[in-house]
Amino acid sequence: MGQCFSADGGGGGSAPASGKGKAGAGDMFGYPTNFDALYNTGKELGRGTFGTTYLCTKKNPAPGSSAKDHTYAVKVILKSSLQGEGDIEDVKREVKIMEVLKGKSHVVGLEGAFEDKKSVSLVLELCAGGELFERIISKKHYSEKDASSLVRQMLEVVGACHVNGIIHRDLKPENFLFASEDEASELKVTDFGLSTFYRHGQRFTEVVGSAYYIAPEVLQRGYGPPCDIWSIGVIMYITLCGRPPFFGRTESAVFNNIMKAKARLEENFKRDPWPKITDEAKDLIKKMLHMDPQARITAAQALAHDWIRKDGVAPDVPLDVNVVQSLKDFSGYSKLKQVALRHVAMTYSDEEIR
Repeated sequence: MGQCFSADGGGGGSAPASGKGKAGAGDMFGYPTNFDALYNTGKELGRGTFGTTYLCTKKNPAPGSSAKDHTYAVKVILKSSLQGEGDIEDVKREVKIMEVLKGKSHVVGLEGAFEDKKSVSLVLELCAGGELFERIISKKHYSEKDASSLVRQMLEVVGACHVNGIIHRDLKPENFLFASEDEASELKVTDFGLSTFYRHGQRFTEVVGSAYYIAPEVLQRGYGPPCDIWSIGVIMYITLCGRPPFFGRTESAVFNNIMKAKARLEENFKRDPWPKITDEAKDLIKKMLHMDPQARITAAQALAHDWIRKDGVAPDVPLDVNVVQSLKDFSGYSKLKQVALRHVAMTYSDEEIR
């Protein structure tokens, strides 16, 4: 879709309803109500379970500013789609997290949050460079060095989240977008709808995320920040071979393979294209996909790894052409089959995911 917003976001198909002035006593969130006084709403950009996103532009941009400087995406969440205080708190938390991370590298920027009687509108930075896999597929030259640069940016943003007491909990390729179409464009993470604040030592039990990228300790209902590292490890694996490490035709099959991760990796690394991939890349993947979250490599440690460092060992030699074709096939399949597990995952029993 090529924009910094969550299209996995809340149900409605209408543009933001009219609102004026400051927040009033009857407002659900206490956000300003003057969105329509400040912005024009344009075409629909994306739609998902938790929101519909539109192009929007400032009505009175600063003199001399370019169109890029006053063009945004606005994620609209209908209040009628919010089921009780839990959903309301989720939206408030998403906004707070984006405010904490505002200005951090590789994070979509939040311009402002607004509301009216019908909806909440989050005005977000617009990214025109496309999704992660789309960019890789379009490249004429794609190497381990290119993959290393992408994974480095992902690890930098995960590190920033964890330092600020935030777990993303839904890191997947669709949530990494490029700021522009420039070859050297910055990679940015979006969609903090499942993210949460955490305290040192705190463990979470709610099973959330997206099937291929979910960590084993999440399935076992006792997890913390290392679950994000696991997700990046899965993405790194896919960027180097074009296929997920733990595949399955159903979510329960994927989960079963995740719980057998060590054996699956050992088998996979014997198959093409892995014998042609550097040992350093495979070493980092093993450390990021360690079954024990306490023994799993941290973002800071991964950023110091020989394969990740800018002056590291990742070679600038084109990967096998079959890697990009496999990635293209998987990307098309995953768009059709992947389902975010916000509510569904709790239907699986402990026995099914052991």
